[in-house]
Amino acid sequence: MSEINGIIVLDKPAGKTSHDMVYFMRRLTGIKKVGHTGTLDPDATGVLPICIGSATKAADMITMSDKLYRAGLVFGVTTDTQDSSGKILSEQKVSCTEDEIRDAILSFAGVYSQLPPMYSAVKRNGRKLYELAREGKTVERETRTVEIKDIKILRLGREPQIEVLCSKGTYIRTLCHDIGQKLGTGACMTSLRRLRTGGFTEKDSHTCEELLRLKDEGRLADAVISVDDLFPDYERIRLTPNQTKSVKNGVLMTYHRPDGLYRVYDDGDKFICVGTINGEKLKVYKSFWT
Repeated sequence: MSEINGIIVLDKPAGKTSHDMVYFMRRLTGIKKVGHTGTLDPDATGVLPICIGSATKAADMITMSDKLYRAGLVFGVTTDTQDSSGKILSEQKVSCTEDEIRDAILSFAGVYSQLPPMYSAVKRNGRKLYELAREGKTVERETRTVEIKDIKILRLGREPQIEVLCSKGTYIRTLCHDIGQKLGTGACMTSLRRLRTGGFTEKDSHTCEELLRLKDEGRLADAVISVDDLFPDYERIRLTPNQTKSVKNGVLMTYHRPDGLYRVYDDGDKFICVGTINGEKLKVYKSFWT
């Protein structure tokens, strides 16, 4: 297993943290260099790419990507965590029409300022907000600009279901809370599933049980996605042995191609880095050689 350098996409089960999944993958592969690509709440399920070996260098590039979620919410209830796992803060009768609910949900399409919830991993003075929240503390937080790139209503009513395409850093729990505030009834999230991140979808994902079975069958490599598959839109360039040596030594090398990002391979056709060409000069943007 020591030669694994790539991504395995997990279908995270409910009740497990993203860090739990990292530990699972370390035990599964016997490799310590493992990292996830964006936290999913313990109660959430869905697509969680796990980077292994040199692929951990690509984790930040996946984390920066847009995310697609399917979420359930209930109107008339607010909680301290903004989801159904938290302590109920208020309850009220909901008498809104479906048109009013639809308008409130769809009004969040676009850019808006979102206040991170206290139960989140955002840090304040070196401490995570959820640590302070568990101590019963509430602190001032700065809003952050997020973008709801698309929002679809899959089901209407007091307990609607929505599908949300959003930018990095968007809290779907908070979106549900904010929809309830706008409607005047309050709301909290009841379910969350991530459907896509960084180009990876549910079709690419494997349950823990599936991965354990593949390992038992000696076929775990079948679940590994190559690092260069992260960059299908980047043109390939192949280097000579001398060029490969220069690039790995950080030498700015002349390469006659248009400006942009490229997938760079050595003379043995092994992917070594994402390179950037600027003014016909090639340099390493992100290295993946070991």
